[in-house]
Amino acid sequence: MNQFLVFQSDFGLVDGAVSAMKGVAYKVAPELIVSDVTHDITPYNVFEASYRLFQTVDYWPLGTVFVSVVDPGVGSSRKSVVAKTRKGQYIVTPNNGTLTHLNEFVGIEEIREIEERTNRLKNSELSYTFHGRDVYAYTGARLASGTITYEEVGPKLDLSEVVSLELHGASRDGTSVTGQIDILDVRFGSLWTSIPYEMFQSLGFEFGDYVEVRIFNNKSLVYVNRIVYGRSFADVMVGMPILYMNSVNHMALAINQGSFAKAYNIGVGSPWTITFAKA
Repeated sequence: MNQFLVFQSDFGLVDGAVSAMKGVAYKVAPELIVSDVTHDITPYNVFEASYRLFQTVDYWPLGTVFVSVVDPGVGSSRKSVVAKTRKGQYIVTPNNGTLTHLNEFVGIEEIREIEERTNRLKNSELSYTFHGRDVYAYTGARLASGTITYEEVGPKLDLSEVVSLELHGASRDGTSVTGQIDILDVRFGSLWTSIPYEMFQSLGFEFGDYVEVRIFNNKSLVYVNRIVYGRSFADVMVGMPILYMNSVNHMALAINQGSFAKAYNIGVGSPWTITFAKA
């Protein structure tokens, strides 16, 4: 292990929850290098948590341990697990769909259920609502510090037991491609789609081309325009829209120095689909 421990949650930073998790980790091993993905996941949004792991995990070194806690089923029969990716990172999380994108796009090599009789914070046995502190932070810190091996996390599960959310993916139809608006580049309001760059590029687009963009909400057309395909936001004037490849190699829409989502009241998830076609 490399001593890196990275936290993600929907807890926010307005109370002591995140600090408590980090405190547990440092009590296990003060030498840990602790960092964060984000603690601003939309409350209860497991899909978003899954996507943010996909966006981040691959850029951390071999052996990094992630603790992801978006757990609307805390205290229920859902299993607490540690997954090992094919690239050698570890994810400590409820098995509730958080591993969806990593399983699909990176690959899960192995998954183990956390044995709470040995991998649980002492004297927390009567607490049923803060597994992020009592189970996940504690287990993650023990694993990251080398206090326990991966095999000591608990029994191995079959990979078929990894809970996955529905991914709508993307499809090509002649001279157009269609996908879902998966998520926002939240701070800037850009729309990140499920359409991979390779599928978009198969239509023969080149930088500077105009692309016909149609956005639907439950099959109702809510936006249509011809938008420039560019390398980056600076390829268009301030306030103008642009189509580009984002940092996870999928197609995205932005407004240069503006918010596409706010400007056109666009949401994310399965009701929201998007089509790119030759203009």
